[in-house]
Amino acid sequence: MIAPVRSVALCCAIALALAACSKNQEQPQMPPPEVGVVKANPQTVPLERDLVGRLSPVRSSDVRARVSGVLLKRVYQEGTDVKEGQVLFQIDPAPLRASLSGAQANLASAQATYANAKTAADRARQLAPQKFVSRSDLDNAEAAERSAAAAVQQMRANVETARINLGYASVTAPISGRAGKQQVTEGALVGQGEATLLTTVDQLDPLYVNFSISAAELEALRSAQSGGNVQLSDTGTAKVQVKLSDGSLYDQPGTLDFSGVVVDPATGSVSLRATLPNPDRKLLPGAFVTLRATLGQQNNAFLIPQGAIQRDTQGAYAMVVGQDGKVVRKLVDAGQAVGANWLITSGLAAGDQVVVDGLQKVREGAPAKPVPAGAKPAQPGAAAGQKPAAEGAKPEGKAE
Repeated sequence: MIAPVRSVALCCAIALALAACSKNQEQPQMPPPEVGVVKANPQTVPLERDLVGRLSPVRSSDVRARVSGVLLKRVYQEGTDVKEGQVLFQIDPAPLRASLSGAQANLASAQATYANAKTAADRARQLAPQKFVSRSDLDNAEAAERSAAAAVQQMRANVETARINLGYASVTAPISGRAGKQQVTEGALVGQGEATLLTTVDQLDPLYVNFSISAAELEALRSAQSGGNVQLSDTGTAKVQVKLSDGSLYDQPGTLDFSGVVVDPATGSVSLRATLPNPDRKLLPGAFVTLRATLGQQNNAFLIPQGAIQRDTQGAYAMVVGQDGKVVRKLVDAGQAVGANWLITSGLAAGDQVVVDGLQKVREGAPAKPVPAGAKPAQPGAAAGQKPAAEGAKPEGKAE
């Protein structure tokens, strides 16, 4: 009795094992997740930096009283454009005219003295050969002639100085530009001991944009240029675009015209300057602006959508589907945003399939099925080997 029972139990166990194996064989294996990828293509992109700068006039001139006197009137209208040589202020010219007249009188006196001295010297020179005058008298006459001639020259210089000072009574604009507000009111005594500031004239077209770049970043750019990955523009060709307060770009691009060669020890940066056209006077000196400087071009760079780049304690990285269909993690250098993309300068290779869609479904070392990013995903039934229902088919159990 025992042997038949054991045989029956053994048969039952074998049957259960075969049923389990059959069930396992019938269960389909899950396919790898489908992810959207973009192919990394190397390209040349502008080397741009967003910086902060300050506007300043190309030329700024202080208008000062160069002679002492009482300020009679202001001729220009404050805050308007003036031309070079235009009269801005009038200083009382009466004392200066008197000084000029006195200098002219002194010149006339010196000229008369010179004429008398010259006549006496000529007479002595004529009589000297006949021994009618001594050698000492001749020397004294010629010395008096020379002194009188020098006095004439000095008086002429005094007359010219007095004439120049009289011209300074009409204070003119040294440059063309926008004249500022009046600093001294009419009736004030100006130019007494120092050149009194009357107003300032600023040239508003073009303007300077003064900004700086860190010495470390500049050194990195030059090192990259030596390696061939970066090509820096020369002074005079690098472009600068100013961003307005509303976020739009100013329609007049500037040109880099100066690059410093000394590092500021206080900030560790190098000074740069660009010239910016300002024909409509839309920009004003002294304002801080955000600018985009195109310093050259970046070679062999990749533009990857920002959503494909992730960050952790090790830095920025991207998930890439390798040639074997498995996901690889690659650390990248993504330091600058270009529109909706990151500019990748290292870490990727040409042809890499960077995962953009479905990052939550991939794991490093696990397989994945790459499809072009934005493509319509396959039907779940098709992935399992089932045919999709025919269009227009009615659900089972529904009455027509």
